[in-house]
Amino acid sequence: MADLARAAGLAAGYAADRLLGDPRRWHPVAGFGAVAARLERRLYADQRTRGVLHVAVLVGGAAALGGLAERLAGGRPAARAAVTALATWAVLGGRSLEREALAVHGHVAESDLPAARQRLTHLVGRSTAALSESEVARAVVESVAENTSDAVVAPLLLGAVGGVPGLLAYRAANTLDAMTGHHSARYERFGWAAARLDDLLNLPGARLAGLLTAACSPATARAALTAWRRGARGHPSPNAGVAEAAFAGALGIRLGGTNTYGGRTEHRVVLGDGRAAAPADIPRAVRLARRVGAAAALVTGVLAAAMPSRRLPAGISRLLR
Repeated sequence: MADLARAAGLAAGYAADRLLGDPRRWHPVAGFGAVAARLERRLYADQRTRGVLHVAVLVGGAAALGGLAERLAGGRPAARAAVTALATWAVLGGRSLEREALAVHGHVAESDLPAARQRLTHLVGRSTAALSESEVARAVVESVAENTSDAVVAPLLLGAVGGVPGLLAYRAANTLDAMTGHHSARYERFGWAAARLDDLLNLPGARLAGLLTAACSPATARAALTAWRRGARGHPSPNAGVAEAAFAGALGIRLGGTNTYGGRTEHRVVLGDGRAAAPADIPRAVRLARRVGAAAALVTGVLAAAMPSRRLPAGISRLLR
């Protein structure tokens, strides 16, 4: 039996994100982050095993919560669709990403580069204080590309395959990666599990995002696929490189290059064969991201509808009673 309730819920959640964006207050992801930080204070040690435990408890707990929500919805299609829609809305971040990108562009358009650099810190982790207009534009387009993949396409795909447990587990892993999965003295070992799990969960979504980027830019589809093939492997992230390379080719610009993170400098592979990024490319990237997100919603909705509607395994059901 096809799972139309899941497909309807994903579509409704995607529409809610497009219309409303993230809630201004009481965002569940912020609450999850607070819980994760408290657990980290109790578990932290400069060891991979402690990081694995941290991730297992939090991601496993998020998946279990999603399973409980689906169980409470039972066999009622309307209730299952509503639960899926709420989870999808909480997990997606496409509209908020767009707002932040256009806010940076607005400052640049007003020739207020210091304000643009400051607002850019909402999108990227690199040092922004000395960036030129072109470097600000490059940073925004790279963030739009990467986050279209991991805040829109990948969660929709995990939701289509895994339902509410898949959505919540994905968002938990993605949030933990943002909190602990980076190179620093504190997190080099403890954050290893979060970074690796996030990479694994994003592998299929990033490739779907790359394909949809090409499909949504028919005039430059060949360039998008060529940039992906030539440059993505040289990026430090196995997933962000795919999304950024595809956007670079589709938009006819160059991304990548030198980034500074505090006292650490990274020289990243150049993606694409076009000109340097310019402020006018920010709204172009946003429009492309909208098309990719809409296409992802359509593709994953069809996939969800084609998935068989299954009850939770009996053993898991008993645990959730």
